[in-house]
Amino acid sequence: MSILSEFKEFAVKGNVIDLAVGVIIGAAFGKIVDSLVGDIIMPLVGVVFGKLDFSNLYVVLGTVPPGVANTLADLKKAGVPVLAYGSFITVAVNFVILAFIIFMMVKQINKLRKTEEAAPPAPAATPEDITLLREIRDSLKRP
Repeated sequence: MSILSEFKEFAVKGNVIDLAVGVIIGAAFGKIVDSLVGDIIMPLVGVVFGKLDFSNLYVVLGTVPPGVANTLADLKKAGVPVLAYGSFITVAVNFVILAFIIFMMVKQINKLRKTEEAAPPAPAATPEDITLLREIRDSLKRP
C-alpha cells in the first residue's frame, strides 16, 4: 500500500474527523469561556472582594534606567528583568474558574446521559400468534 493511500485511509477515518471537529469547537469554546471569565466573572469577583488587580504585582530583578516609569508595561518595554508574579496569579485564578465551569458542564452532560440510559425501552408488543399459543397452553392446563 502506498504512503498516499495509507494517509488517505487515515485521514478519512471517523476518529480523525471527529478529532478535528473537536479541536475547532474547543478553540471556539475557549474564546467563549475566556470572555465569560474575563468579562463577567472576574468583574463580579472584583466587586465582591474589592478591586482585585493582580496584573501589576511584580518584583524588579534588575536596575531601572532613569526616566522609565515604574509600571510593569514600561519596565518590560525598557527590557528590565521583572518577575511578574501577578500575571501568574491572574492566569491561575482564570484556570481554576475555567476548570470549574467545564467540570459543571461535564457534570450536567453526564446527568443527561444517565437519565437517557435509565429510561427502560418500551416493551415490544407480543405477536398475535404467541398470544394465541399462550391462551391455548393456559386453557389446556385447566382441568
